[in-house]
Amino acid sequence: MIKPPDYAGGSLVNLIAELEGRLGGTPLAAPLHQPLAAQIPDAPTYVLVLFDGLGAGQLDHPAATLSGSVAGTIDAVFPTTTTVSLASISTGLAPSQHGLLGYQLWMPETGHVVNTIKWTTLWGERIDLDTSTVLPGPNLWERLAAAGREPIAVQPGHFAGSPLSQSLYRGCRFEPIFTAEEIVTATVDLADQPGRLIFTYVPHVDFAAHVYGQASPEYEESLRVASRVWEGITRRIPPGAVLLGTADHGHIDFAETQHARIPKELEGDRILYGDSRAMFVRGDEAPGFAELPASWIPTEQIVEWWGPEPRHADFADRVPDGVLLADDDAVLLHSHSDRRLIGHHGGLTDAERQIPLLVAGS
Repeated sequence: MIKPPDYAGGSLVNLIAELEGRLGGTPLAAPLHQPLAAQIPDAPTYVLVLFDGLGAGQLDHPAATLSGSVAGTIDAVFPTTTTVSLASISTGLAPSQHGLLGYQLWMPETGHVVNTIKWTTLWGERIDLDTSTVLPGPNLWERLAAAGREPIAVQPGHFAGSPLSQSLYRGCRFEPIFTAEEIVTATVDLADQPGRLIFTYVPHVDFAAHVYGQASPEYEESLRVASRVWEGITRRIPPGAVLLGTADHGHIDFAETQHARIPKELEGDRILYGDSRAMFVRGDEAPGFAELPASWIPTEQIVEWWGPEPRHADFADRVPDGVLLADDDAVLLHSHSDRRLIGHHGGLTDAERQIPLLVAGS
């Protein structure tokens, strides 16, 4: 049975609303369900560390030593992919409301499907778009600043000024870091002031899972790095600050024999895009879809997967006509998909959807 995200109090969106409310802002979503909220102490400053690609189930790996801090699990948003989750953090809204509906997003104003990591076409041409205006405002950072709080993003230095950072961190102080040690030092030093929300991004697990898979030494080392970052911040977090951790999605490994390449004739006058585990389709259902290891679901049957109303003004124009939801043991590849990857996500299995809620500090 497919379980969509619990936007009523058990998702990443609700964690952001919980923190915004505690810092005196005006959250736009429901807070966490009370049993989850009760796990988070009150504090004048919060640090939220996001471990990209570290699903709750992946904490069972012996190289991951974060499990002692697990206070519960919450749901990533749909689709379970990085840019959509980061947009939900940056706005405090579900995808249906912030309008960034997929990693690859049909934007009719550009006439293209846009890669929302690079803000290019699927074949790599730069999109002429002011990405600072893509997400609605006031965003989370702007609302916190209006409430007299200081939001700070601790991010890899090469993200500074990128189209994605311009879309996500409008109104937020950007603190660049370049090593795992700098992640710890910058986060701890910044947490020494009251009235702050510090958002720290740790990319290592996602990259290793995608490229090398969870059976690899590279993935094991990425978990060690994530664990060192968490333990380093935990040991040095200033009194009065509370440290939280979570993720944007989980990962599943797939062998090459589980890759289903969508025949070009099925693309035809349709546009296929999105994540390999939840392929978006602009166009009607094709008889050949029945031959794929996936279920065709018209959008009207699953519209709530993106979240509640009121919906973004461009939702109806950006949403696909349907989704090819891959079977649990398969990934779908369209003509522009990266066929080299081992780790995949985007769907709604527990491994992809469930992310940890970690808590440490006062």
